[in-house]
Amino acid sequence: MSSGAAGTPAEIPVPLAHRVPDLGAMELLLAVARLGSLGRAARELGISQPAASGRLRALETQLGVALVRRSPSGSRLTDEGALVSVWARRVLEAAEAFDVGAQALRGRRDSRLRVAASMTVGEYLLPGWLIALHGRRPGTAVSLAAGNSAVVAQQVLAGEADLGFVEGLDVPSGLDSTVIGRDRLLVVTAPAHPWARRRVPLAAAELAATPLILRESGSGTRQVLDAALAPHAGPVPPLLELASTTAVKAATVSGAGPAVLSELAVAEELGTGRLTAVPLAPDLPLTRSLRAVWPAGHRPTGPARDLLSLTRG
Repeated sequence: MSSGAAGTPAEIPVPLAHRVPDLGAMELLLAVARLGSLGRAARELGISQPAASGRLRALETQLGVALVRRSPSGSRLTDEGALVSVWARRVLEAAEAFDVGAQALRGRRDSRLRVAASMTVGEYLLPGWLIALHGRRPGTAVSLAAGNSAVVAQQVLAGEADLGFVEGLDVPSGLDSTVIGRDRLLVVTAPAHPWARRRVPLAAAELAATPLILRESGSGTRQVLDAALAPHAGPVPPLLELASTTAVKAATVSGAGPAVLSELAVAEELGTGRLTAVPLAPDLPLTRSLRAVWPAGHRPTGPARDLLSLTRG
């Protein structure tokens, strides 16, 4: 045990919160000074008169001085009460400044939205949602990080994004999610590829044995394909492994080989005839859910909540 001078125990300082009256009591004192009546002060503050009397007595006891002189004509501050009221006004002004500052911080937080999105969602769905969000919240500054689904999940878990969008089969531990849409994967080729003219649907075993142009491991597209072909020991090592949907499409359009891509990503190329969709057998379940994700137990608020609502429109 530590000790002070002459072997006496050191005094433990009393916390400031125990020495300074609470803000409600100081507000009451200033209201009594302004209105000249404890009853009117109580009504203004939305408390009963007995509660106001008790709060005032507690304040006087804490400070050790009489603050208010009561009479049939009303209540007036004592000399000591008048001095305390000057100090109390300064404390309340500081508290109000604190509150305004805290609200400003919340305002800056609410006007900034950090989004992480998988490549498919980021390229083909998110732009429309962000345009709609701008109409609803024109002052919101949005930052967007694009990556594969695994990277998006890591960013949300690390607190680097307020809301994420993924397209894999599952959601990592530590994240909550909701399904915002469905997507279908297609096997596509350039029109000159032999598969572009086939009439017999492509079975899972044949697809598993064929080198493909694929997205990298960790992408939602790759996760769905790997799971679908796992019973057939596939897919075999890829012909090309590329880190963006745009790169995969470009290689496929050039005739390098077949690829597996989101229907959302190849709609334009299919419409113009630059790519052809290969018919698939029923044993190829290439569908997936698109999900919004956020830290577990922390439901999106502010702009993140608004963006999430727009994905369901």
